[in-house]
Amino acid sequence: MRDHFKPILSLAVAALLALCFATGAPAAAQAPSWIVPDLLAAAKAEGALTVYGSMNEEEALPFWKQFEDTTGVKVSYVRGSDTSLIGRIAIESRARQRTWDVLVTTPVNRLPDEALLQFDPPEAKNLMSHARDPNRRWYGVYANYNAPAYNSNFVKPDELPKTFEEFAARKQWAGKVAIDINDTEWLYAIAQHYGEERGRKLVADIVRALNPVVVDGHLALARAVGAGEYWVALNNYASLTINVKLSGAPTDFWALDPVALIFGSVGVSAQAPHPKAALLAANFVLSREAQQSLTRRGRLPTRPDVTTNPPGVVDVLQQKKIIPAIFSGDEQKKWQAAMNEMFRRR
Repeated sequence: MRDHFKPILSLAVAALLALCFATGAPAAAQAPSWIVPDLLAAAKAEGALTVYGSMNEEEALPFWKQFEDTTGVKVSYVRGSDTSLIGRIAIESRARQRTWDVLVTTPVNRLPDEALLQFDPPEAKNLMSHARDPNRRWYGVYANYNAPAYNSNFVKPDELPKTFEEFAARKQWAGKVAIDINDTEWLYAIAQHYGEERGRKLVADIVRALNPVVVDGHLALARAVGAGEYWVALNNYASLTINVKLSGAPTDFWALDPVALIFGSVGVSAQAPHPKAALLAANFVLSREAQQSLTRRGRLPTRPDVTTNPPGVVDVLQQKKIIPAIFSGDEQKKWQAAMNEMFRRR
């Protein structure tokens, strides 16, 4: 019976196409899921958007061009490290300068409440629960799962420790292991998992046995392990290890208990010079289309409906104990002081 409808459907389609060509009317294009019509009109009237972010320009510029091409809103992207961006915002705030609209980086949640607008982007309902701030001032754009990494030219899979305690027994790796000095979330997760006293002793044993090299920058660390400058990263963001692996480097991560979880998040300035464009941009970065774009270079989505690249990465990580490590600025200072003490340069 289905075949009886084929000629009728064909005629109907042909008639519709003929009408479009006769009138010059283009076929209707489906708007992206993140477009809010009233907000789009207001954002176009503002005409510009300033984004502060820690994502490297190689990823960020094509990413924000999608927003620019779709909306016609000119995007200015200012890139810096987490620390430099937070410091810059603090200085500009004291000077009462209205300079930035949107911040996309890891420590958005550490900004004071008065610096961030409370908002409810429609796309936020599609995020994993941990990626939604109960106070509605930030939302996770990509997930940073913490895991060690290795260079497969120097370390074989069967040599990898099965627990963090086993790292101290790999004395042949001394001087070939590195860690980012700002990995406070990882240290916090270790203390939560093992208990603070036992966790601190565990880390002290690892430092004593391996004398890890201290670096500043997660992407730089991932690239250094991929290049063989270091054999192992005691901890790093799994997504950045994947990013380097996708470029062809002989590197990979492996998961151990615990896995600290933090987010590259989006926040909107409470004093945004382009507030409507900022709200639309925040909805964009949480959309399925935007997060699919980010996975091309290995970033891990905060939306369960977006597949990782390669597939199954989050499934592997979630077999371990996940510890969300989202804490205040004061807690950050405590754990940073502990990192500085335990991994001080020797």
